[in-house]
Amino acid sequence: MPEEELESDLTDAVKRSIHLLVRRRWSIAGTAIAIALATIAVSFRLPNRYTSEATIFAVQQRVPERYVVSTATADPSQALEAMVQEVLSRPRLLAVMDEFGLFAEERKRLKPEELLTLIRRDLTIEPIERMLGRGDVNAFKISFVADNPQRAQLITQRLTTLFIEQNLKARADQATTTTEFLHEQLQVSRQDLDRQEERLRDFKMQHLGELPEQQQSNLGILASLQSQLDNVMASRNQAQQQRLYLESLLGEYERRANRSAPVRSASGEVLTPLQAAESDLRRLQTEKKNLLTVYTPSHPDVVRKQNEIAAQQAFLEGVKSARPGAEKHDASADGSLTSEQDIGSAQLRSQLRANKLAIDNLIDKEQKLRTDVDLYQSRLNLTPVREQELTSIQRDYDLLKLHYGELLKKEQESQLATDLEKRQEGQQFRLADPPNLPTMPSSPKRFRISIIGLLAGLICGCVLAFVIDLRNSSFHSEEDARRRLELPLAIGIPLLITAAEKRSRSRRRSLEYFVGSALLIFVAFAEVYVYHHG
Repeated sequence: MPEEELESDLTDAVKRSIHLLVRRRWSIAGTAIAIALATIAVSFRLPNRYTSEATIFAVQQRVPERYVVSTATADPSQALEAMVQEVLSRPRLLAVMDEFGLFAEERKRLKPEELLTLIRRDLTIEPIERMLGRGDVNAFKISFVADNPQRAQLITQRLTTLFIEQNLKARADQATTTTEFLHEQLQVSRQDLDRQEERLRDFKMQHLGELPEQQQSNLGILASLQSQLDNVMASRNQAQQQRLYLESLLGEYERRANRSAPVRSASGEVLTPLQAAESDLRRLQTEKKNLLTVYTPSHPDVVRKQNEIAAQQAFLEGVKSARPGAEKHDASADGSLTSEQDIGSAQLRSQLRANKLAIDNLIDKEQKLRTDVDLYQSRLNLTPVREQELTSIQRDYDLLKLHYGELLKKEQESQLATDLEKRQEGQQFRLADPPNLPTMPSSPKRFRISIIGLLAGLICGCVLAFVIDLRNSSFHSEEDARRRLELPLAIGIPLLITAAEKRSRSRRRSLEYFVGSALLIFVAFAEVYVYHHG
C-alpha cells in the first residue's frame, strides 16, 4: 500500500542518515569543534562594551492640586517625549561627545550626522509602566553603552542630569509662558470691558429718564402730574366761574350807578349796599340749600353756587371794611349811596384783576404740567425700546465681565503655579536608581556567540559530511549496491575479520572514545570559561 511504502522509505532514509553520521563522525566533530573554537577566539578579540543604567521617576507636586493647579504638562509620558526630543537634539549630543571625547577615531572619517547615529545607537531610553493602576508611565530607564565602565557611568550621569534639568526648565518655561499669555489676554479683556462699560454709561446718561429701572418712578411722577393737572384745571374752571360772577356784579353796580337808583328790597324798602350784599348772600345760600336737596355737594351746580357764595362773602367783607359806622348812618342812605357804589365797584375791579392774574398763572401752570405729562408719557413709551437696547449692551457687558473674571482667576492660578515651579515644588523627575558602575561587559555576549558557533559548526559538519558522501562512489551496504547498480545480487560474501584486525579495530575504537571524550571536555571547558569570563 502507498502508506506502507512511504513509511518504509522514511525508515530507510533515517537509517541511511544515521549510518552517514556515524561514518563521518570525525568530519562532523572536527568541523564543529574547529568552528566553535574559532568563534570563541574571535569573540575574545571583540572589544568589551559596558552599559550603565539609571532609573528616573516622576514625583508629584508637593502642594495638593485643589490649592494650586499646575499649568505645565501633567502627563509624564508627554513630558518624557518632549524631553527626549530636546535632550537628543543635535547640539546637546554633540556637546556630550565633545565633553567626553567619544568616537575619537570615527570623527576623522565620519560626518556629524553619522556620529549622531552612533551615539543614539548606544543610548537607550525605556519607559517603565506602573505595575498597578491603569499602567500609566511614571518612570523611565536611561542606559548608555561605552568602551569602559567609568565613561559609561559618567555619560549616563550627564544624560540623567540633562533630563532632570530640561524637565525643570521646560515646566518653568511653560508655566511662565502661560502666565504671560493670560496676562496679555487679561489686559485685552480689561480694555474691552472698559470700552463696553463706557458705552453702557454713555447710553444711560444719554437716555436718562427712559431706562427700565426708572419706569416705576416715571409712572409715579406721571400720576402725580395728572393729579396736579386735574387740580389746576378745576381751579382754573373755578376761577373762570368766579370771574364771570364778579363781572356780573360789576355790571350790576355800574347799571345802578348809571341809574342813580337806590337798591330796594322785595317789599319796596330802600336798602343800603351792605344790606343789599347781605340780602344777595342769603339768597345764594338759600339757592345752594335747595340744590343740596337734589344734588350731591360735588355736583357742578352746587360747586358753582358755592363759588358764588364765596365771592359774595368776599364782596360783603369789602363793603363792611369800606364803611365803618354805616349802622349809624342808615337814615341818610340816599345821600351816601353813590359813594358806597363807587367803593364797591373799585373792589370788584380789584378782585377781577386778581382773578385774571390767578387765571393766567393757572393757565401757565397747566401748560407746564401738560408739557411735563407729555415728556413723561414719551419716556414711558420709549422705555420698551430702551430696554431692548440696554439689554443688548448689558448682555455684552456681562459676558465681557464674566470673561474678564475667568481670565483673572486663571492668571492668579497660573501665577501660583509659576511660583511653585520656580521653587521646584511642582511635578519633577528624580533619580530612583543612580547610574551604576558596570563590573561586567554587556557586550559582546561571548557565551551566546560560542553556543551559536558550536551549533553552526555542527550544521556545517553535517553539510560537509553529506557532500563528501555524495562524492564518494564506494558501497557501504547491499542496499547501496542494489540501488546504484540496479541489478539483483546473486550471491553474498560474508565479512571475514582476522584476530589481528579485531584487535586493531578495538584499539582504534578506544582511541576514538578517548580523543572524542577529550575534545568534548575541552569544548565544555571552553564554554564554561566563556560563560564565566565572557
